[in-house]
Amino acid sequence: MELYTANETEWEKVRDFYWQLIDSMDSALYKPGWKKGIYPSDELLMRSIRGKELYVLLSGSTYAAAMILNHKSTEGYEKIQWSISANPREVTVVHALGVLPSFQGQGIAKFMVREAIRTAGENGQKAVRLDVLGTNIPAQKLYSSMGFQYRDTIQLFYEDTGLTDYMLYEYLL
Repeated sequence: MELYTANETEWEKVRDFYWQLIDSMDSALYKPGWKKGIYPSDELLMRSIRGKELYVLLSGSTYAAAMILNHKSTEGYEKIQWSISANPREVTVVHALGVLPSFQGQGIAKFMVREAIRTAGENGQKAVRLDVLGTNIPAQKLYSSMGFQYRDTIQLFYEDTGLTDYMLYEYLL
């Protein structure tokens, strides 16, 4: 398997990966809440690819997983009592981390999170932060098991879920 930042020629394949993930998770017990064309939107995907922020994990010719790493957080993060004070450029925020169901149970999500932590550390970041849908128990367990500290549950607004409870986590570097 190979992890790398996607390039513009791959954007349709990246979008197809997320749409396939959304379709396959439709009947899952713990849904990510994502919707085709809304989250992750085509605009977000292309902007993330152009910014070298969108990472894909390739298994043969199949995208097994993807995530976005940047410094952008949604409105509400500033209300959290984080463990350390840091400006946005000193924090890596994980977005749209997903693993196709056919690759789940193989440690790929842990690998992706470790890579997010490693990348943030190499870039001199102070922390890695993220939010998880309040009903996404597997993701909450994953982040907790990897050393992320639960900070708070607040309502955040995203186009796909509306105003919904999200749990916020932080990993100090």
